[in-house]
Amino acid sequence: MPALRFGERSLTYAELAATAGSLAASIGSARRVALWATPTLETAVGVVAALLAGVPVIPLNPKIGERELGHIITDSAPSVVLAAPGDELPAPLRALERTDITLTGTAVPAELPAEPDPESPALVVYTSGTTGPPKGAVLPRRALSSTLDALEDAWQWTSDDVLVHGLPLFHVHGLILGILGPLRRGGSVRHLGRFSIEGVRQELADGATMLFGVPTMYHRIAEALPTDPGLAKALSGARLLVSGSAALPVHDHERIAAATGRRVIERYGMTETLMNTSVRADGEPRAGTVGVPLGGVELRLVDEAGAETSDRQEVGEIEVRGPNLFTEYLNRPDATAAAFTADGWFRTGDMAVRDEDGYVRIVGRKATDLIKSGGYKIGAGEIENALLEHPGVREAAVTGEPDDDLGERIVAWIVPSDPAQPPPQADLADHVAAQLAPHKRPRTVHYLSELPRNDMGKIMKRSLHA
Repeated sequence: MPALRFGERSLTYAELAATAGSLAASIGSARRVALWATPTLETAVGVVAALLAGVPVIPLNPKIGERELGHIITDSAPSVVLAAPGDELPAPLRALERTDITLTGTAVPAELPAEPDPESPALVVYTSGTTGPPKGAVLPRRALSSTLDALEDAWQWTSDDVLVHGLPLFHVHGLILGILGPLRRGGSVRHLGRFSIEGVRQELADGATMLFGVPTMYHRIAEALPTDPGLAKALSGARLLVSGSAALPVHDHERIAAATGRRVIERYGMTETLMNTSVRADGEPRAGTVGVPLGGVELRLVDEAGAETSDRQEVGEIEVRGPNLFTEYLNRPDATAAAFTADGWFRTGDMAVRDEDGYVRIVGRKATDLIKSGGYKIGAGEIENALLEHPGVREAAVTGEPDDDLGERIVAWIVPSDPAQPPPQADLADHVAAQLAPHKRPRTVHYLSELPRNDMGKIMKRSLHA
């Protein structure tokens, strides 16, 4: 069974050891290496080589703009850029020494250095902040290993599993979970190059056992299922369907479960923390939740004063502590200090409630998804889920905007199922009031042809108001 397969190209574990080992020997003296992270076999080999060499690697989004790329290169100061032969690199990378990632190594690799200290940096992954240029989150080796080993337990992940995904490889979901996860288990990964319904159907029908995706992908799957019995059959044979990077609407959960008999499970993580929680493979796949804390991860909810919430249904900010955390923002001691409490908890900025049995329900980001209206603290996520249950709504986002009377009023951004006949605002407000509570109904509705999303499928809410 191949370790890695991208389309028609694949590498066995022996071939991966030879190619990555040869590359590791050539970059071992580098301080840091940048990696042009296209969705290809070369990218997977490049990150494995850097880990073997003990050299921190900076995965770069190939769609990145030159200004942002210039900032990342200046900030992280890599001495080498790794790329597939023939890749044309933008101007900010051309001044760096370039090493092409070739897949021709067949000899026994040169002797590799001893395993570095668990605290030593493995990756520097840049996060797009809400203000200012991106910050480089330094992820130590112990963060990668602890997260992947905790997921082995939570997902009952074994060497028999074959993972299929089409996620980008410059982000922790696609790269750490999707490539390094199967390799750490001794299993196999089949990358689609880019997500497609046809690719998912084909690979799951051909023996793949796990699917990783983001909500946009599962939404497209849910839309396709009624007219694609082959897709329904392929999904029904999967051992585990995992969604992450943003909340999967309950409506899509239910459509997929009804058509396939399989429940999508969700997990919750971020660049700085890797994975914090997940619905377990042997647990209840409860739609609308991200499960329970993973092994080794401590999680608490705090109020605006920083005190731990006592009421299980009270919305609080998630703070986490554990071996899965990053060590610092590169060159930003101020931002690093601000991200942690005095007793070492990381402030995620995500707001949630916790069920009696510990299941976590995320209601949104503190900065954009917590709406304070009429004396209530309201999570945008639950209103979005309610709107998506309306037959006239295809996609929905909810934000708050200033209101002289309420403090903030609830604003809905709707992509109608039928653009020629969008559901009236009054219908949507009544629907939400009936499903949730009158104070949670949208006071303003905007109709759009599509919602702005980033490469991971997350809705860019700040762009809505702009």
